[in-house]
Amino acid sequence: MPERLPAWFKKRMPPPGVMAEMNTLLGGLHLNTICQSALCPNIGDCFTRHTATFLILGDTCTRNCTFCAVSQGKPEPVDIREPQHVAEAVAKLGLKHVVITSVTRDDLPDGGAGHFARTIALLKQENPDITVEVLVPDFEGSAEALRSVMATRPDVLNHNIETVPRLYPEVRPMANFSRSVELLRAAKTMNSSIITKSGLMVGLGETPDEVIEAMAALRVASCDLLTIGQYLQPSPRHHPVVRFIPPEEFEEFARLGRNIGFRRVASAPLVRSSFDAAELYGKMSTKNE
Repeated sequence: MPERLPAWFKKRMPPPGVMAEMNTLLGGLHLNTICQSALCPNIGDCFTRHTATFLILGDTCTRNCTFCAVSQGKPEPVDIREPQHVAEAVAKLGLKHVVITSVTRDDLPDGGAGHFARTIALLKQENPDITVEVLVPDFEGSAEALRSVMATRPDVLNHNIETVPRLYPEVRPMANFSRSVELLRAAKTMNSSIITKSGLMVGLGETPDEVIEAMAALRVASCDLLTIGQYLQPSPRHHPVVRFIPPEEFEEFARLGRNIGFRRVASAPLVRSSFDAAELYGKMSTKNE
């Protein structure tokens, strides 16, 4: 098992004042971010640019994925003021592209889909020019739940497959690869004009061929955008890093992804599902590089 981070992971620490400013703003509105909850290595970059990926439906997940740093257990009741708080934070930060994700809430009848829908609708009501990207859970395969989110017309519907099918029992024991791919296919069927997106982590023990097969499955589902990044172990109790993938292999995944039809591919060690999301979305009308 690798013990040290390769040189390409070295990043400068952000100014402490920037971190304090963002923490104060978010804390004052009782908002969570995946940046903080998932121990994202890019938090300094994002907070310095006064952006963040909002984590709605609380900060406690009902699933037991072994890769994720988000707290697991019994969640608190849903805060009905959260959509308004997100809208206030978006206005204060001056965001033009907003990314919203959530913990998985299998304890809720609709998996939290209605809360997503209310948040999207409020954001678009208060600022019609804003673009909204949502990273949703699988809603346990409920087409009705997905339809309620799609009805509010998010600009990007993201759902991460996270890893290859063989590793699901170890990495995502309460999830199902086929169900995740089906969600993306169903979203495209419900509204083909809405951009769909997914993400993969590598370094968990998958083979390159398995990554390529997972990418192909996403393209069969007409997925538009793909992100691929290096998995980093949040703590000793989480799934280990089996291998650090060198940058040139990420570049090859990007090339292959473009060749099989993804409209854009972001593939590099520090790529995360929502990192530089506005830039990736903004490049949709440009030619793939």
